Amino acid sequence: MEDTTYTKDIYTETIGVRATDSGQFQGLVSLTRDDGESDDATLYEVESASENESEALEEARALAHRILGAIEL
Repeated sequence: MEDTTYTKDIYTETIGVRATDSGQFQGLVSLTRDDGESDDATLYEVESASENESEALEEARALAHRILGAIEL
């Protein structure tokens, strides 16, 4: 699966999914700031697990939009 990214000014998010030990899936969002000073990424996890990868990816997408919406430039 190709990575999905979202960008707002100097912020870039990449969304993904990981399998949990219980056989479910969890959405992930990696947020990076491209300000020329730091390459550190902050990893956010969707709070609830999903039954399949598609649902987990949709949850990650929704979280990514909420995070970018909350960033004030």
